[in-house]
Amino acid sequence: MVSPQHAALRPSNPRWQPRLLWAVRIGLVVALIVTVAFPDWEQFAGKGMASRVPVYLLPAFVVPVVWKLRGSHPRYPYLVDALVVAPFLLDTMGNVANFYNTYDRTDDVLHFVNWVLLMAGVTLALSRTGIGRLNGWALGWGFGGLAIIWWEVLEYLAQLKGDNGLSLTYADTIGDLVLSSTGGAIGAALVVGLAWPDR
Repeated sequence: MVSPQHAALRPSNPRWQPRLLWAVRIGLVVALIVTVAFPDWEQFAGKGMASRVPVYLLPAFVVPVVWKLRGSHPRYPYLVDALVVAPFLLDTMGNVANFYNTYDRTDDVLHFVNWVLLMAGVTLALSRTGIGRLNGWALGWGFGGLAIIWWEVLEYLAQLKGDNGLSLTYADTIGDLVLSSTGGAIGAALVVGLAWPDR
């Protein structure tokens, strides 16, 4: 049986969850439109914003497709979907608001926060599969580790392509790996500790 405080975090159907999801989705689309409509803004220089659009929109399809493939059962995981999409909204908004150029620690903060959110979403999805808490945490953390490795690979390839506004260095990459993997471990732990169903 799931306690009331746990049930509030589970992806059932509280009214605020669909609203949160649509706010995140609409916010992401609007932010991406701004990056495409105003490519000459200083904060977008050398960051390959146009090439990010399809990559950043892709996560919006992941949860709906997986849910359909699983037979559309149980009820739609609105909170999982919102948590998976939110990091891409925050990253885009960081560029739109020029935080990356204004505040040196923006990249560090968002690497940590975004992986907390992303792996919380992934782990929350895993909680619906019937696996144990430890396995759920380990898989969530492991997925987060793989995700940041491939994210850094994509950023490196973008820099090779000529997107020099990313300012990638060896120290920056190592820092991103540590911050994101740590954030992923914490995000997975939060779900396991607060929202894992009792079986």
